[in-house]
Amino acid sequence: MSTAQITDYFNFLTPGDIRLKGSRIGIETILYEYIDCGRTPEEIAQIYTSLTLEQVYATILYYLQNKEVVSAYMKNWIEHGHTMREEQRLNPPPVSEKLRQLRAERKAKKQANGIEVSD
Repeated sequence: MSTAQITDYFNFLTPGDIRLKGSRIGIETILYEYIDCGRTPEEIAQIYTSLTLEQVYATILYYLQNKEVVSAYMKNWIEHGHTMREEQRLNPPPVSEKLRQLRAERKAKKQANGIEVSD
């Protein structure tokens, strides 16, 4: 399979957003399962039932043919995720704060009633 044929499996929305055609799944999702979790292509296809085994193999082959570029893509994806989680931690949405308050109130009530509370 040539590189030109491999790229037919993907939508290159931006340099930081490559998705499998016909889905909203990014290549980072498949590659995370393959590289970081050590899952086989068959296992990945079973997890993501909207994808075919051929799409999973195409993603892995694209990675193997373009390791330097895709490794940089994955590094940026991981860094972006860390940045977004830190932003959310520092500026939680109002609903998150409300849930935190409700949990604290529930815990305080249980402790006041002598009920053992675990975190």
